[in-house]
Amino acid sequence: MTNIHGVEIRDLQVNADERGHLVEMFREDWDEYDPEPAMSYFSMSYPGVIRAWHRHTRGQIDHFVCPQGRIKVGVYDDRDDSPTQGELNTFVIGEHDQQVVRIPGDCWHGFKVIGNEQALLINFPTNLYDYEDPDEERLPPHTGEIPLDWEAEPHA
Repeated sequence: MTNIHGVEIRDLQVNADERGHLVEMFREDWDEYDPEPAMSYFSMSYPGVIRAWHRHTRGQIDHFVCPQGRIKVGVYDDRDDSPTQGELNTFVIGEHDQQVVRIPGDCWHGFKVIGNEQALLINFPTNLYDYEDPDEERLPPHTGEIPLDWEAEPHA
């Protein structure tokens, strides 16, 4: 699969021993975090929940990590000036496959919790959230404008 222009994936190293495991989610020396995040937050979602679609128009870049549970991340590129316009990427990330997904904010993106457990999503966006004037455009999860069937079986 070819990644959408600006989408990057980094495998995260899981350091496991008899006590559990430790995973670094952000390092300032990683290229995927350029520019560096302005904040971080996490959301907890129940099995089967879809949090999609949205995009940002003021230059924000998102960095998704799923340390608990599993999610299918969807990214759709409808940018007029993009060499990957019309492309769709999906990534299954979570406990079984620790990765960070760098998402250009001006691409439509979202995720669905897959499996039977709740999932935690941590995001490291490059812009602060503006409560008075949020930088978000939204579409419903099952829109004809984006060619992703959230109910289809994931490939990864």
